[in-house]
Amino acid sequence: MRTGSQDTGGAALPPAGDILALIATGFWRWDSATGLVTLDAEAARLLGLPAEPVTLTEAGVRSRFHPVDWNEIHGIVNLAVAEGTLAEARLRIMDEQGQVIRTVRSRSKPVLAGDTAGQYELIGTLQEVSDSAPGSAARTPVTGDWRRSREAFLLDAGRALAEARSTAEVLRVAAGLSMPGFEPDGLAVFGVRGDRLTIIGHHGQQPGDEGPFTEMSLATDYPAADVVRHGRAVYLSTPAEYKNRYPATWPLAERFRRESWAFLPLTVAGRTIGAWMAAFRYPVQFTPDERSVLTTVARMLAQALSRAGIAESERELTDGLQRSMLPTLGPDIPGLALAARYVPTGGGLQVGGDWYDMIPLPGGRRIALVIGDVQGHDVRAAGLMGQLRIALRAYAAEGHRPDAVLARASRFLTGITDSQTYGSSGGPGSRSGEGTAGGTADPRFATCLYVEADPTTGVLEIARAGHPDPVVRIGDGTVVVRPTEGGLPLGIDPDADYPTTRVVLEPGETMMLCTDGLIETGGHDLDSGWSRLRKVLERYGGDNLEQLADELVQAVHGPTSHYSTGPLADRREDDIAVVLLCRAAVGEGGAAGTGTARPRLRRFLLTVQQAEPERIAGARQQLRELLHDWTEPEQVDSAVLMVSEMLTNVLVHTDGDALLLVEAQGEVGERRLRVEVADGSDELPHKRHPGELASSGRGLVLMELLAEAWGVTPRGEGKSIWFELHESPAP
Repeated sequence: MRTGSQDTGGAALPPAGDILALIATGFWRWDSATGLVTLDAEAARLLGLPAEPVTLTEAGVRSRFHPVDWNEIHGIVNLAVAEGTLAEARLRIMDEQGQVIRTVRSRSKPVLAGDTAGQYELIGTLQEVSDSAPGSAARTPVTGDWRRSREAFLLDAGRALAEARSTAEVLRVAAGLSMPGFEPDGLAVFGVRGDRLTIIGHHGQQPGDEGPFTEMSLATDYPAADVVRHGRAVYLSTPAEYKNRYPATWPLAERFRRESWAFLPLTVAGRTIGAWMAAFRYPVQFTPDERSVLTTVARMLAQALSRAGIAESERELTDGLQRSMLPTLGPDIPGLALAARYVPTGGGLQVGGDWYDMIPLPGGRRIALVIGDVQGHDVRAAGLMGQLRIALRAYAAEGHRPDAVLARASRFLTGITDSQTYGSSGGPGSRSGEGTAGGTADPRFATCLYVEADPTTGVLEIARAGHPDPVVRIGDGTVVVRPTEGGLPLGIDPDADYPTTRVVLEPGETMMLCTDGLIETGGHDLDSGWSRLRKVLERYGGDNLEQLADELVQAVHGPTSHYSTGPLADRREDDIAVVLLCRAAVGEGGAAGTGTARPRLRRFLLTVQQAEPERIAGARQQLRELLHDWTEPEQVDSAVLMVSEMLTNVLVHTDGDALLLVEAQGEVGERRLRVEVADGSDELPHKRHPGELASSGRGLVLMELLAEAWGVTPRGEGKSIWFELHESPAP
């Protein structure tokens, strides 16, 4: 037997070229590396050229095809290269005048050119066909309308899948896809766990139908397993084809009464992570255009599932980390009610540096409440927060006072950030930020508010390190900021001092501690942010502290929180932490938490030390907040002026501190305001008649002119000077 012949009774077959010419089929070769196309005589004739072998450039061949058809060739060829299948297309041939002279069918096999990425040779045939194949659908020949609808579908599908944030959302989007010209009625997404095939989700089947396909071995003779093993799509146009190729698992698919199936690999970064099945109740031939759409959707679906899986893993990790770092508030405390909330920043990693804590103190009677914010919203901030929280608990458990706890915590944070900087920059104490691969030159600081509370008496000892002041809601709904002594944020100066402020939380009052995220979220500054929160606190009915915590977070973090934004253009979000402390109202039998009684007394107590004259401004602000609904604004101005004068006189004419007590009692329109300033000096003030240029001596004159009643009361040690104002009914 001779090579190239076959035993047919002694007659050899004619050469392949002659056979192709006899059946009017041309032969061609397209080298993508050189851009040259080689045609035999019949192929040249079909393209409208002289019937002789010729080699043309890609541009020369392109001019013979209809532009719409030429634009489709690249997609069809790339699909065939990816799937390892034949590239088949119907192409219209144009003459020099732009008229269609015939339609040809091209069938070619892409052959990769060595190891060069993206380089291949196409070897195939051309054969003239009728313009419309009998029984062919509109989608078989490429048309402009179909192409435009396909592009629109892929854009919409890509946008919807890109916006999906979870696996469940990705599956919902995939189930709702309506493909142009053909639409599957059954979908399934398969994943891989070890050597097993799993069902991630499905649509178009009944619940429980996925049972036989769950935990299927990858070695099973099943199309999805075959796709995962080899990374190539499987198209089954008829039940007979399915049965012939996969006889072992055909009985599992037969009961769904489908006519065609497409199984496509879900590939990310060259790795097959699963398979996607699209099943049809009507026959589908899976033309190159249909395969192109399915392949594109499978790629987008794989990317979306990969992103969703990574995001869900990160959320699970960070949520677990945050839950492990944030404690519960513990058992009920007689006489007090507590509520707390933590909300991570809206974007990025769902963990940050904000925290709160409740610490039982030695002796079993008092507790400590801590709230703070470590600089940053990353994993390092969360790590430092965990370390700092543990250090604060340790110092509190040793029985230190609030000022000592914060002083030790500042020294601790400075030490650990300095040691990390030392490891990164190579020099002790270097905090320049010029680190090496050995560490991270990134010193951090933290703000903190530490409150030691006595549930029996309501006495709060407060130390503050660069943190927002606490806010108190008085029983009648008045909301005031309680100015407290403060020092530098923790971690800046290891020798920083943190003076302590004593505040008495009266029965029925609620104190709010929060981080700046609660105030500034939504583009607000401190002033406008407090105004927004004040409205929520004033509406609080005093019967559910947990509900108040939810309302505070919702007011700044909910869907309606940004309808009226703050004065700042910068809208970057921040973590939110808030702690609420309520002292049981009188008459509740010691049961904490409701505070339903609404006493008609407003009061605050403030000490102004000799070395802190700037606190006089804070006293004026607190007085205005206390009298925010006073019916006579002129009386408020008079009260503020007299308080400022009384406090200044103590600091100027004595060597001691001033103690300010303010009380407003009664119903609105009938209230009595009493203000008293006490000091330790036995020298009584005397009324004088200062000259026009005198710088002092007008205090008592002002009180006589503005107050409805005033006086000086000697005490065992020192004296107090007081005045009263009576509110006029609203007009």
